[in-house]
Amino acid sequence: MAITRITFLKLLAASAFLLLAGCGDTEKQPDQYDVLIKGGTVYDGTGARGRLADVGVRADRIVAIGDLSGAEAATVIDASGKAVAPGFINMLSWATDSLILDGRGLSDTVQGVTLEVFGEGWSMGPLAEHTKADYQKKISATPQPYEVTWTGFGEYLEMLESKGISPNVASYVGATTVRINHVGYANRAPTEAELEAMKAEVATAMEEGAMGLGTSLIYAPAFYAKTDELIALASVAGQYGGRYISHMRSEGSQIMASLEELITIAREADLPAEIYHLKAAGKDNWAKLDDVIARVEAARAEGLDISADMYSYTAGATGLDAAMPPWVQEGTHEEWAERLKDPDIRKRLQVEMTTPSDDWENLMLAAGPEGVLLPYFQNPELKKYTGMRLSEVAEAMGKTPEEAAMDLVIADGTRVSAIYFLMSEDNVKKKIRQPWVAFGSDAEAVDPAVAKEFGGKHPRTYGNVARLLGHYVRDEKVIPLHEAIFRLTGLPAARLKLRDRGHVLEGAYADIVVFDPATIADHSTFNDPHQLSTGVSDVFVNGVQVIKAGEHTGATPGRVVRGPGWTGWDEGQ
Repeated sequence: MAITRITFLKLLAASAFLLLAGCGDTEKQPDQYDVLIKGGTVYDGTGARGRLADVGVRADRIVAIGDLSGAEAATVIDASGKAVAPGFINMLSWATDSLILDGRGLSDTVQGVTLEVFGEGWSMGPLAEHTKADYQKKISATPQPYEVTWTGFGEYLEMLESKGISPNVASYVGATTVRINHVGYANRAPTEAELEAMKAEVATAMEEGAMGLGTSLIYAPAFYAKTDELIALASVAGQYGGRYISHMRSEGSQIMASLEELITIAREADLPAEIYHLKAAGKDNWAKLDDVIARVEAARAEGLDISADMYSYTAGATGLDAAMPPWVQEGTHEEWAERLKDPDIRKRLQVEMTTPSDDWENLMLAAGPEGVLLPYFQNPELKKYTGMRLSEVAEAMGKTPEEAAMDLVIADGTRVSAIYFLMSEDNVKKKIRQPWVAFGSDAEAVDPAVAKEFGGKHPRTYGNVARLLGHYVRDEKVIPLHEAIFRLTGLPAARLKLRDRGHVLEGAYADIVVFDPATIADHSTFNDPHQLSTGVSDVFVNGVQVIKAGEHTGATPGRVVRGPGWTGWDEGQ
């Protein structure tokens, strides 16, 4: 009988099988990965509880999760007894300058931060010619000057990526920056033409990948913007799927009115809104946090997407500008300082800085001069006051605290860094318990060996994430670990509308942190700030290891992460 083609192919396949069997080569080849993280408890960032699993990475993506016991890899991490989580997202980062100077972002990367999000009112672009000149002048006067080589919003972020950075970076476009570009530092509303130009800049920034519009309404010149101006700019961001995020006009006596403004902007501009570093500032206002939470919950029930972020400390950090009324700060720093030398203005300020007011946010009045710590001065002649309270500096000067604040701003040539002790520990825990609260350091990302040469820092610079996971989750049991990880990863990733980030899932970018829940801890204090956190053993960004056995590898694989309006999505990220 003739052999059909099908029969022939079957016989050929059988012969090949027998030949292979005769050679004894029937074992399955092991799976190959670039990175294999074995034996850890995987928290995938969805809010689910942890499960024992291995994680396999090829190139910049997670490609396998499960039992990978037969697999091989160039880099193998034994995560036994440790947590394996998505890289943490810092929703409020001021690493805008520090990453230019040192791309490692050490104080954050050792805590597992893999994405820094900028834009609290100010952004590093777009810069008008005069704005760029002003910024260059300011940077040139600092102890670590650099050249401002960019102009556009996206250009700055791309510059960071090209120079080499360890974390990924993203940013909101700053309403203050856009306002300065067209209105300058004047206390007035923009003209119709100026507002249209501002809106156009917001649109361009959104197309270049901005996450939305950011404001910081406590500070001049942002303080001069009225609600209708903010709605107009936020509406543009909303058209591109962006978010409005704000340091509200008040976090103290007028916090409820300021929250209503944020909710109004969200409603009228038709976009989600977030409260930067949620707090009720000043002891007289601590009880108002319950009202704030209730109002946010009511807005959410109405269908508005209102949320918040926070840092895990009872003190905030800003400058002595937050102790003076905005009218005296109009214009440049030089113009502000000249006003502070005027005897009549000083007399007026002595009264206004010590009198409660609903018209502006006075953090010194909320904290008291004894609650204002001065961690850093630019002028070498003022270094003797580093780490002192404003009340102590005033006594040493033989002046009132208000006069001392004025003279420090004049002499230092800056707004003067200040740490204000404003919040209660009970309120910190209450905020952590809210399911719509994410986390942000509101700080730079620095190497303590370098930073300590220039003065103090708020400890949130070194410990915001580690303090949450160690002190509040493990020790105080405020929320469970899987919930905290979700609020550091999947929750902010969803708000930012990130593609394939914020999760340990197959197909996601390999931004991964391995840490020991039993030992993770912050060590930075207000009196001794320059100490890195510990407990994170390994960190990967886009599949590249940046932290190995707790030490930085020197790798800089960070990329620009862009928002929903980016016009280059079809080209890939």
